[in-house]
Amino acid sequence: MLEFNVFTWDVLRSFVLHGFYFSVTLTIVSTLGGIVFGTVLALMRLSGNKLLDVPATIYVNGMRSIPLLMVLLWFFLLVPILIGRPIGAEVSAVITFVAFEAAYFSEIMRAGIQSIARGQVFAGMALGMTYGQNMHLVILPQAFRNMLPILLTQTIILFQDTSLVYIITANDMLHGFTTAGANLSHPREAYILAAVVYFVICYSLSWLVKRLQARIAIIR
Repeated sequence: MLEFNVFTWDVLRSFVLHGFYFSVTLTIVSTLGGIVFGTVLALMRLSGNKLLDVPATIYVNGMRSIPLLMVLLWFFLLVPILIGRPIGAEVSAVITFVAFEAAYFSEIMRAGIQSIARGQVFAGMALGMTYGQNMHLVILPQAFRNMLPILLTQTIILFQDTSLVYIITANDMLHGFTTAGANLSHPREAYILAAVVYFVICYSLSWLVKRLQARIAIIR
């Protein structure tokens, strides 16, 4: 028989809350870093310059062809050997997630940029804008608005993926539930509660994204 009453607020605060904060922080940092790095990769791929396009394409396609868990393990296990000192599970998780998610955000941003009518690009050029000014002032603001629901959906997926850092012993939310379950000798209940919490958070965020998408459609 399952017993959930052992997971009191004090237990959750002691074991899970810190992990929840780390999962949220990892999601936010990885999203912001991934969008910035991904936008740079998208602009490199759209530049028409092979010296920029080819490396960016290799990076994006390479990252998208490798499982995140494998990249996480490679970075956590191999980088300390190369630099001669450990860098910690949390730092490894942040760097890996930013580098990995940038490849996916890059494709989202590239699609968003390409969705803007070419006439606006030509209009900016006719006004004497440089490529950088045109992107900064005309194209990117519209692309971000168009891609906002997809960017947020990718962020929700990213939050789910943060549970993978458990494999390198980072203190995320899943690690907190696992530790609590082990200490209380109720591992099954702990995993069920973890699944419920992930579901509630992700479902709520998905509902908000749908509402936002509907509002953006009305504005258009």
